[in-house]
Amino acid sequence: MQIEQADIDKFKKLGIYSATELAFIAPVRFEDRRLYPQLRDGTEQAIDATVERISRTPRTVLVTLYVHNFGHRIEGVLFNPKPYMLRTFTEGERAYYYGRIACAQGKCQMTHPQKIPVAGTLTPKYKTVLRTDVMARLVMRYATLENLLEEGLPLRVCDALLQIHFPKEAPPKEHSQATLYALKYAELYSYMRSLKGKRRYFKAIAPLTNDWRGWAMKLPFMLTDEQVAAIEAIERDFKKPHAAKRMVVGDVGAGKTMVILAAMQMATPHKSILMAPTTILANQLYEEAKKFLPAKKIQLVTNATPKKTKLDEANVLIGTHALLYRDLPEAALVMVDEQHRFGTAQRHKLEKLISEGDRRPHYLQFSATPIPRTQAMIDSAHIDVSLITKTPFEKDITTRVIHKQDFSALLQHIKNEIALGHQILLVYPLVEESESMGYQSIEEARGYWEKHFKNVYVTHGKDKEKEAVLETFRDNGDILLATTVVEVGISLPRLTTVVIVGAERLGLATLHQLRGRVSRNGLKGWCYLYTTLPNSERLDAFVQTDNGFDIAALDLKFRKSGDLLKGSIQSGKKFLWADLAEDEAIVREVKEALSVER
Repeated sequence: MQIEQADIDKFKKLGIYSATELAFIAPVRFEDRRLYPQLRDGTEQAIDATVERISRTPRTVLVTLYVHNFGHRIEGVLFNPKPYMLRTFTEGERAYYYGRIACAQGKCQMTHPQKIPVAGTLTPKYKTVLRTDVMARLVMRYATLENLLEEGLPLRVCDALLQIHFPKEAPPKEHSQATLYALKYAELYSYMRSLKGKRRYFKAIAPLTNDWRGWAMKLPFMLTDEQVAAIEAIERDFKKPHAAKRMVVGDVGAGKTMVILAAMQMATPHKSILMAPTTILANQLYEEAKKFLPAKKIQLVTNATPKKTKLDEANVLIGTHALLYRDLPEAALVMVDEQHRFGTAQRHKLEKLISEGDRRPHYLQFSATPIPRTQAMIDSAHIDVSLITKTPFEKDITTRVIHKQDFSALLQHIKNEIALGHQILLVYPLVEESESMGYQSIEEARGYWEKHFKNVYVTHGKDKEKEAVLETFRDNGDILLATTVVEVGISLPRLTTVVIVGAERLGLATLHQLRGRVSRNGLKGWCYLYTTLPNSERLDAFVQTDNGFDIAALDLKFRKSGDLLKGSIQSGKKFLWADLAEDEAIVREVKEALSVER
């Protein structure tokens, strides 16, 4: 589509660049400016009229109009008229006018008649930064069948979009299902096509072709079908001449670590770098790598690692953001766990690590925050995506919503679990007291727990020692009081119970992450959602499912946001029409259409 020079600024003001984007900005209403042969009381109406007489009173101007389409006279009335209104009317002039018809006691008037340039049409009204008539002319000029087809939209979608802007009859106030489908399709198609267009390919430092299947056969357990599917997708990426860029999203406990280790295995004899957001996570991944990749020289790099440690002798470097402040050897594979948990400066340094030079390392991201499948399909236009939706073993976790009257039963449950050598996590919404909250903070609650129980530990996001506290609790503790700082991170094998205070204040995805802290090693687990609400449809829905991807979709549904979840590739994108909780089928259609687009 060629945009005329005079219209380029108008497109920029709208923030759009295509006929498709223009077409899914639907009119908010229509003015019916068709000429009817009779008065339509109580409606706005267009007339073809000649001005016969103009008279004034102190507060009004009366205009006698002979209406040709009616075949009789009508009076136009202007209340408290401004000078410019008077210039609209000249005795003896014939023109089109538009205004509201009001009849009373057998007499009809048109209030505030406005001169209009044309009649006989349904005139769209738009709510944009442009004046509505300017917007209408832009749509007329560029939202054409030819332009929409040229941009790749199916004919039926084009026809439905054009019907929205240029209807033959006055449209209903609510869009039909067919109309909504066309608007959603056009919006998703435009967005995913632009993502696809932004993707760039770079020559890989090296193709990675080492066998992983022989290594997998020697593992003391079988990989799940989804783990194998993710590894095979990475294997195909690694064999291509350009650098891979893939995101692997796995539910809590879905076994992403084994996918990470398989990628390291494939990278041999080249070097691999793996970065994790916390020292605890880096240590856990380091221990797993030593256990399952015994043939490789593996180096842990944290702030505690001496500066003189030689990093170029290792096959595999595993560490925190401390890696970004060392002289790193060239690595053919760079992997990052939970990238969204790194700070802006760290992400910038990471971007430099994977973006410098003509050749690039293969780059894999891993996330334990499930996203709706719909979003995964959208993101796949920009980056390859693998989902691991099932855990290697089924967790047995009972989830319940509880209230104040359930506290004594909860207390007995906690005592029973501690007697069995199990651990309890209590998650509070705030660190310090708040008058507006209605729930105790950690500081208010800790006195009770420390008085009635031994081995009680406390940590939160502002606690500089939180990693040390978590490690000590793991080995020696009975009860941990914390904020959502424990949402992602340390593995606590003896943790069987989590109590989330003020559960209705947290997103379902966060509740799911917290629930995922328990029953990591097959123990029976419990998740208690404490709330002062008498009932909550959202919490009741959460209780019914333990699949993170279904919960991510539920989160969207209840938030009614239609935006991509935090931490995603295109964070903060909002849709006018598409709803990620409801429109998976349309996203799939668009994805298929774009995959066959030349």
